[in-house]
Amino acid sequence: LSRRPGELRSFQNGLPPELWIHLAVVACGDRLEETLVMLKSAVLFSHRRMRFHIFTEEALKPEFDKQLRQWPDSYTKKFEHKIYPITFSAGNPQEWKKLFKPCAAQRLFLPAITTDVDSLLYVDTDVLFLRPVDDIWKLLRHFNSTQLAAMAPEHEIPKIGWYSRFARHPFYGAAGVNSGVMLMNLTRIRSTQFKNSLISTGLAWEDMLYPLYQKYKNAITWGDQDMITNSISFSNSPPECLYVFPCHWNYRPDHCMYGSNCKEAEREGVSVLHGNRGVYHDDKQPTFKALYEAIRDFPFQDNLFQSMYYPLQLKFLETVHTLCGRIPQVFLKQIEKTMKRVYEKHIIIHVGPNRMH
Repeated sequence: LSRRPGELRSFQNGLPPELWIHLAVVACGDRLEETLVMLKSAVLFSHRRMRFHIFTEEALKPEFDKQLRQWPDSYTKKFEHKIYPITFSAGNPQEWKKLFKPCAAQRLFLPAITTDVDSLLYVDTDVLFLRPVDDIWKLLRHFNSTQLAAMAPEHEIPKIGWYSRFARHPFYGAAGVNSGVMLMNLTRIRSTQFKNSLISTGLAWEDMLYPLYQKYKNAITWGDQDMITNSISFSNSPPECLYVFPCHWNYRPDHCMYGSNCKEAEREGVSVLHGNRGVYHDDKQPTFKALYEAIRDFPFQDNLFQSMYYPLQLKFLETVHTLCGRIPQVFLKQIEKTMKRVYEKHIIIHVGPNRMH
């Protein structure tokens, strides 16, 4: 299990599959660094071993392998990775590539491609974990017998949400859901017959994708997200197929840029940060950018408090002119708690409980 990433042998070897966390991401174009920072945040804080399922174009495959192999052994032993090509197994590949962004539609096909995986956590490249991935993975235990997937609401206040104001297609609930952080029970998705207007008995997931794309292609704005969360899964299957988790598991600029509206994050702290709108790479939301740069620039072997947490606190002082920057405790609460757990575990293992003061 301590073999370096890339030396995969077989996913069936080692620990039983149910003991691994499966994390999937789709990365194309200029998303290499963003994806590596996301994966870095996952291994920094998590406890259980993980399997990364990386879907990317040919030009990026060698660089992913190279970069992941350069991480210290103490971290590479925590994961294996597998790199997949971008493939669309139903419909016209050229049409799928035009859906929002060139590779975005790939995640629609995850159940059909990862056939040896029971459950999967999919995240966008612009996601950062501020607590162990183990914790969101545990939400799979909360699924009832009918639920296939879990996501957070697209917005906490429907009257100012995008879907409730502008969508020209069906969407889930009062404000839609956001698929940038998505837990999926793939076994259930593969075995479910989804309602449709074509066949009275229903269609399997993969068989339904292209017909529904044809039906809604002139009405959807956000491409694969509209297809997954609003046009396919939950307008064509019962509402009880979705488990809705709180907004602190998918915290975006919309939760604070107009004023704080994610009450769970105010209580719990941000668990998973989603820097959509390109906020890691411009100065519009410096709080998000500061967190991204802190994780990106953190040397693996350094002390988390000294080299990440304390510099981050100082950086946040420069962001108080923004509405997101006025609530630093929301961003810091979980990451502080996580770092304390990592530090205490290190002390107990390497120093021993009898020598702690």
